[in-house]
Amino acid sequence: MGETMIGLVKDHRGPGAVLKEVPVPTCGEDEVLVQIKATSICGTDLHIYNWDAWADQTVITPNVFGHEFAGIVVEIGKRVTGIKIGDQVSAEGHMVCGNCKACRTGNSHVCPNTKSFGITAPGCFAEFAVVKASNIIHNDPKLPYEIACLQDPLGNAVQTVLSGDIVGKSVAIIGVGPIGLLAIKVAKACGAGVIYAVDINASRLQMALEMGADHIINALETRTSEALLALTDGEGVEVVLEMSGNPQAIADGFKAAAKAGRISLLGIPTREVSLDVTNQIIFKGLRVEGITGRKMYESWYQMKGLLNQKRLDLASVITHRFRLDQYEEAFHLMEQGQCGKIVFLH
Repeated sequence: MGETMIGLVKDHRGPGAVLKEVPVPTCGEDEVLVQIKATSICGTDLHIYNWDAWADQTVITPNVFGHEFAGIVVEIGKRVTGIKIGDQVSAEGHMVCGNCKACRTGNSHVCPNTKSFGITAPGCFAEFAVVKASNIIHNDPKLPYEIACLQDPLGNAVQTVLSGDIVGKSVAIIGVGPIGLLAIKVAKACGAGVIYAVDINASRLQMALEMGADHIINALETRTSEALLALTDGEGVEVVLEMSGNPQAIADGFKAAAKAGRISLLGIPTREVSLDVTNQIIFKGLRVEGITGRKMYESWYQMKGLLNQKRLDLASVITHRFRLDQYEEAFHLMEQGQCGKIVFLH
């Protein structure tokens, strides 16, 4: 390989990105160098591309961004074991310290010293990427690269869906962007009862039906809480998975949740959310789960079980494929919301 490569770089602290020649990253003693075969765009990448307040406070520049990938190992550090050149891999994007209380009590997904691949460390929208060996996930060689690169967001869906009992229960998925669509697939594969999908995007609601949702609710046409309560004969939904981050949608989710139900919050609000804690949480006996990333590495093994046993077919979630040099078109499409998962084929 040469000394340089082409990468999609966030080279300034403002909207946009630049495709440019950058050095091939150097593989350290406890790292591996991966030749990237496929990547996918995350909502986080859109925040970085558009450069919102979160990005300005969080992201380092200049930096190759992107964190959802699949590829082949082409070099290994001298202290690396259990990985060989030619292995087909993806990776957990949270690089944790391993020494703090969270890490040492099985909660490394909330390590306060986390560095994030493609956000605060160089990422994968490039020809090659360096990854900590401890974060490497081996892929079944039969798994297509474009499916394997979806495992990072799939892990978010898996943790959200499986943070509590799901079998036979009524489930509302509020916000059916790409991760919400994946959550429908996971909930159905894991034995959920009736599944309600809520969004304001008609095309994504149609996709939700195709993914296996039983009922769809357009929140622009009807109040979410009222619709869900009507569909459940006033009892409410046993499991609410909030994926949108919209403050009104979050409030409606709490109102629509059944007594002794569960609400798992993955969507990130852009402002504070006002809730009636007394009546919507305490007196209901609700269990509230905050979800971030994937449980390391429980979520990975759960999704591997689902993928390897063909309980999940993710091909239909991918709606568009691009080359990396078509990134402007891809991000514009992502911004419009007229898509499922968008994949770059490298």
